[in-house]
Amino acid sequence: MLHMEKLQKVYRTEMVETYALRDFNLTVNEGEFVAVTGPSGSGKTTFLTIAGLLEAFSAGTYKLDGIDVSRMGDAERSRIRNQKIGFIFQAFNLIPDLNVLDNIEVPLRYRGMPSAERKKRAADALARVGLSARARHYPAELSGGQQQRVAIARALAGEPRLLLADEPTGNLDSAMARSVMELLEELHRDGATIVMVTHDPQLAARAQRNVHVIDGQVVDLTAELGTAIAA
Repeated sequence: MLHMEKLQKVYRTEMVETYALRDFNLTVNEGEFVAVTGPSGSGKTTFLTIAGLLEAFSAGTYKLDGIDVSRMGDAERSRIRNQKIGFIFQAFNLIPDLNVLDNIEVPLRYRGMPSAERKKRAADALARVGLSARARHYPAELSGGQQQRVAIARALAGEPRLLLADEPTGNLDSAMARSVMELLEELHRDGATIVMVTHDPQLAARAQRNVHVIDGQVVDLTAELGTAIAA
């Protein structure tokens, strides 16, 4: 589903080169649930924005669902992003002036999808996260956990091949965080491919595999642990 090899991301000024990612290697297979952890400034957010085709990389290879994205123009990247990737953000990123159902429909409008299909997909996604009764409410009328569920429904409505979650429980209390994590686990059991960035080791432990990022490079903690046990 996602394959990065010797990926680099360099931020340059007149005087300094800063490597956000350096020889970054990661493969995520279809149907996996991978948690990405690491200290602040380690490159996790840069990785996620590149994975989501929101930012270009400086060198290396990135294949998404078997497609080499390195030579794509902005329009093609936007099309692939809209069709294949669902985003779940820490800050929810809901539009305050739109009700829940309309918020879920927004990405589908960019596809030029007919109104009837948009509404059906939005309603189905909302039912899946257990919030059908809130369809006409506005974001300010919902709890943080409910807003995050709406954000997940918005991602699901597009039927993405890959779900990217950036600290999806970071703004929630522990009870709400557990609820959202249980929903992500349910989606994974149903076949979703999920990559989740988190600082919470307890949540990371519930993923299928943990990947640790330090200084712009990835370390597979599961593999290292297995090697240590074997030794």
